Amino acid sequence: MLRGLWATLTYDMITSRQNPIVARYRAAARGDDESLLLLDGVHLVGDALAAGVPLHDVAVASEALSRDDVSAVVAALERAHVPFVAASATVMAALSPVRSPSSVVALARRPTLDSSRLYSGTAPLVVIAVDVQDPGNLGAIVRAAEAAGATGLVAAGACANPFGWKALRGSMGSALRVPLAVAERVETAIDEARRHRCHVVATAPRGGRSIFDVDFRTATAMLIGPEGSGLPPPLIDGADERVTIPMQAPVESLNAAVTAALMLYEARRQRTRQP
Repeated sequence: MLRGLWATLTYDMITSRQNPIVARYRAAARGDDESLLLLDGVHLVGDALAAGVPLHDVAVASEALSRDDVSAVVAALERAHVPFVAASATVMAALSPVRSPSSVVALARRPTLDSSRLYSGTAPLVVIAVDVQDPGNLGAIVRAAEAAGATGLVAAGACANPFGWKALRGSMGSALRVPLAVAERVETAIDEARRHRCHVVATAPRGGRSIFDVDFRTATAMLIGPEGSGLPPPLIDGADERVTIPMQAPVESLNAAVTAALMLYEARRQRTRQP
């Protein structure tokens, strides 16, 4: 049934890379307009529809319209009354920022932050990513945050844009559901966490308490630093708690996303453990 759906739809066809829609996608990929999200791929666009994210300028590869996964997204677009255009392979190559162009791409408005959601509940669990410049790593941290039940994430300092297309793909749709915020100054993010009575925990490669000995059941803000340099010493010294993940020598450090996932799942283990 889905395979035949495309034949009954009415849509415009774009075959020229000079179409104004191409310029809008390229501007969004460069981050020229921070109010826009570029959603690349069937999975991500489907997640956006499921999350109720308002979409516009949706484009579908004309040669993929009969594919089951693409037909399912088209059907969801129809149910949500979201118009779309079909695009030739050359146009899709211009719209999709990845090397092998995706079959569905869309632009959406960046969600507005409700701080009450970021620090929701009696014991919020928030990740403050500090200077994590790789967008794929940042997206993976967002994914881990949702999977472990964190209430939100703040991209602080020189972090990659959590709403950039690479980070969105890395999050596999989690960035569309998890409350996210951006703070130009790390200190601002930490002060906000403390205003919400969060215990600030800083990760350190050595010299801290084991993550298995720290109580994560109360309101907690986890500081996750970048690979290589890690968190700056002043941030570690100013935190309420310094924690270290036990590692077998000669390993000295872990990927930022792995570190965040281990921290978050230890918090989840503690919070879901039976008394």
